[in-house]
Amino acid sequence: MGGFHLKNLAFMIIVVLLVWCSNVNTCNARRASKPWRQSRSASTSLSKKKGKNHSSNHHNNHKSKQKTPSPKAAPPPPHTIAPPPKRGGDNVPSSSIFNVRDFGAKGDGRTDDTKAFQAAWASACKVEASMINVPAEYVFLVGPISFSGPYCQHNIVFQLDGTIVAPTGSSHWGSGLFQWLLFTKLVGLTIKGSGTIDGSGAVWWKNSRYNDDPFDDQAKLIFPVNGTFGHQKPPIPVRSSLGGNMPSIKPTALRFYGSFNVSVSGITIQNSPQCHLKFDNCIGVSVYNFSVSSPGDSPNTDGIHLQNSKDVLIRSSNLACGDDCISIQTGCTNVYIHNINCGPGHGISIGGLGKDNTKACVSNITVRDVMMRNTMNGVRIKTWQGGSGSVQNVQFSNIQVSEVQLPIVIDQFYCDKNACKNHTAAVALSGINYANIRGTYTVKPVHFACSDSMPCTDVTLTNIQLQPQKEQYHMYDPFCWQTFGQLYSPTVPPLECLMIGKPASNKIQGDSDSC
Repeated sequence: MGGFHLKNLAFMIIVVLLVWCSNVNTCNARRASKPWRQSRSASTSLSKKKGKNHSSNHHNNHKSKQKTPSPKAAPPPPHTIAPPPKRGGDNVPSSSIFNVRDFGAKGDGRTDDTKAFQAAWASACKVEASMINVPAEYVFLVGPISFSGPYCQHNIVFQLDGTIVAPTGSSHWGSGLFQWLLFTKLVGLTIKGSGTIDGSGAVWWKNSRYNDDPFDDQAKLIFPVNGTFGHQKPPIPVRSSLGGNMPSIKPTALRFYGSFNVSVSGITIQNSPQCHLKFDNCIGVSVYNFSVSSPGDSPNTDGIHLQNSKDVLIRSSNLACGDDCISIQTGCTNVYIHNINCGPGHGISIGGLGKDNTKACVSNITVRDVMMRNTMNGVRIKTWQGGSGSVQNVQFSNIQVSEVQLPIVIDQFYCDKNACKNHTAAVALSGINYANIRGTYTVKPVHFACSDSMPCTDVTLTNIQLQPQKEQYHMYDPFCWQTFGQLYSPTVPPLECLMIGKPASNKIQGDSDSC
């Protein structure tokens, strides 16, 4: 009986112990549950950093639904996107190469090869990273032609090693065209090679009637010593080689419109009737190892003309023409120009802007490491009276000038006609910086003519060293009007006309003026 009692007592003790242990574990689990939950998000975050899950997928999914989505990063500009390996044309398979000779082009300089070029383009357009081959040692007579997208494949290469020449008969041009060779709405197009585009410009220049072409307004500042005004009348119109006067509208030789990530390298454009190379409404432009060659007296023959284009790189090129070596018009931003030889020509210009009371916006322009010889202007900004908008953040640096008539120019009274109306409105100019501009001038070293109602502000000059070189022109001292800024070092000659600081009462730009 006692043994049974002891057994029951031992069993009861064991049961009590088991119940007590169970309660202790439950309490410990409850105590541990709070800090675990508090640190759960931290451990989840750590697991994300280490790439481990730790069985918290459900919790992470729940949290992601609660989060506010972060804004998407802006896509990079097209010119920063790495092109595919076939972009350069070196690895193009033979089945993707379309030689214009295989499509009937004669290349004898007399036969019209326009249709052969059209057929070659139609075939290349269907194949991504294809190549049109214009072979060396041939001269192809090609009339006005459009190489059009937007349904063409990307990254087509136009390999130009031969010569393309424009027709000189008026019948090819109708009542007048704005371009000769047009590439429009394309992505990743490359024009490269060692060939030449010849615009046969002489017949157009000779046919220019007096006052058909506007003249450069800076000519009004240049007077030969003998008192004769520098702008001479062109010769009496002559007839083209095939009869008939050429149209008054002169074409640009090579124009890109509405295209992305385009490149021009190695080729030469010469004797264009008007502009040689134009980019309009393009994003991501690269021009290098490129040449322009036209006489210094050929009218309105800009070397490279930019309009409504951004993310532009122009480098390592030789530009000789009868107007601006590079012209930067409204709608341009993020333009980087360096290592350019300019001359003859009218220098590198921003504008003219604001013509016919229009709004103009230009920003983030850098021009550096440029050599200019025998040009009318060096670096210039020109705007019309009556315009609106702004030019901001412009850097001109390391410019070497040799026998340049007007090395540094701001002209807010630009007028390419005999007379223009006076207006109070003007394009606002600010943040214009000149540094390390050296060499010789033949008329006037600096000409700053800013608007009375909208003075130029934040104009800075550093290390300007310009020496006179007597030639056949009257020479003048530096000129400033309503120009405010800062001299960061002494200038040669002294620029005492610059007003230090800011204007006392500068006009506040309205919404219509801002860009």
